[in-house]
Formats: sequence, C-alpha cells, structure tokens
Amino acid sequence: MITQAIIPLAGLGTRMLPLTKAFPKELWPLGKTSILERVLKECDEAGIKEVFLVISKRKSIIKKYFDNDHELENKILNNKKAIKKINILKKYQKKIKFVYQNSAKGLGDAVNVCRKKIKSDHFLLILPDDIIIKKNCSRELVSIHKANKSSVVATKIVQKKDVDRYGILGFSKKNKSILDINKFVEKPKISLAPSKYAIIGRYILSKKIFKFLNKSKKGKHGEVQITDAMNELLISGEKFNGSIFKGSYLDCGTMDGYIESFNKIGNY
Repeated sequence: MITQAIIPLAGLGTRMLPLTKAFPKELWPLGKTSILERVLKECDEAGIKEVFLVISKRKSIIKKYFDNDHELENKILNNKKAIKKINILKKYQKKIKFVYQNSAKGLGDAVNVCRKKIKSDHFLLILPDDIIIKKNCSRELVSIHKANKSSVVATKIVQKKDVDRYGILGFSKKNKSILDINKFVEKPKISLAPSKYAIIGRYILSKKIFKFLNKSKKGKHGEVQITDAMNELLISGEKFNGSIFKGSYLDCGTMDGYIESFNKIGNY
C-alpha cells in the first residue's frame, strides 16, 4: 500500500520574486484554499497516512501555518465557519512531519533527505507547482501501482516547442491511458526528445531510488536531478508506467501560470 508521501517545499521561489521573499508561494490562495492545502487534500483522498513536507529554515512560516494557535481559536470560538477552516488544518496537522533541506540542491536531494523516513516499498511524490483538479491524479497513480506492481509517473502531451522545459519519457507500448516507460530524459533538445509526453509532478517511486540518489552527481546548476536516479532505477529492473491522467492541469510554477490558474479555478 502507498501510505507515505513527500512534498518538496524548500525551493527559493525565484520565479515569483519579490513576493516569495516574504511569503512562500505554496501558501498563496488558489480559489478558496491555498495551493498546499489542495495538495494535502489530494493526498488525504488517495489514502496517504503520513506526509513529509520538505522545507528550509527560510520557510518556517509553513510550519507555523499548521501550528496550533489557542489564542486565535478562543477568540473565534463562536464563528463556526472560521473554526471549520482551522479544523481542516488540524486534520492535516496529524499527518504532517517536517524535514529540512537547508541547501538548494535540487529535487533529487529534496527527496533524498527523507530516505530514513520512508518505510513502505513505494511512496508518493507530489510537486506543488503542478495542480490537477477535477480528478484525483494521485489516486489514479495508486490504482495503477496496485494493478501493475510498478513505479508510476503522471504524464501529458506537451507541444513540441515546449519539450525542453520538462522531463520527457520514452515508451515501448501504450495501452489506452497507460504507457510502458523505457527512458527518461531531463529537458531534452527538441531533436533529441523521445516523445512529447512530459512528466507532470506526480510520482510513485520505489524506495530503491534512494540508493541511486545517494550516488547521483550534481548536474546543471549544481542540483541533484531525480530523473537521473529514475533512469538508474529503470535500468536496474524496476517497472515504470506512465499515467495519462484524466484531470485538468494548472501550472503554478511561474507568475503568469499562477495568474492564469487563479482565473481558471474560480470557486472550484
């Protein structure tokens, strides 16, 4: 069973500066709730029991967001709507554990700092820049993992001109909405892309990946790329499937993308 999840939150948020200098983008509103709460709700509905939020000391406000505030609660005791919102945070608080990544060494390193925390054979990894609404993408991945005993990544077709912005997967077979993956390439040149199927920020990964993350060399910008470790895991014999997910994708990784997402989401 998939009962543990990792959500990396320690990034510097450079694409959203100067706003992220004071307030992490994961706590920005998206519709009636925050980006992070949307991701936590997705985890909850997918059956996740324990969530590791990877933060830095700069982002201690995220921890404070979920801390109890008895003074505030006493003041709003008769406000049922406000108390209901606080109680949602308390529900997530029971599942959350904080792990620190104090140097910006990339996604691979953010996952690797949780290596001693993951007990199950496979775990869920969610990138909060990628919001998927109308269908629970994580639950889809869990279902495919159960059926195929595989690691699974969410994927969607992107325009050819955009493949160099994403991790791209190669595949040997497609069966309806499921791909049999045989290659991962991080942000390839258009001429070298094995397909137009991009990895979107939902993964179910074997904990064997930590062995490869420990050995991974730093790549571009001095960061540890998880794509390299996934390729090593694939070569070692781990089966990987791609899930062409059914929900609607919102890109909150850039200011333009966030504004467009905010306008699209409305009251959803």
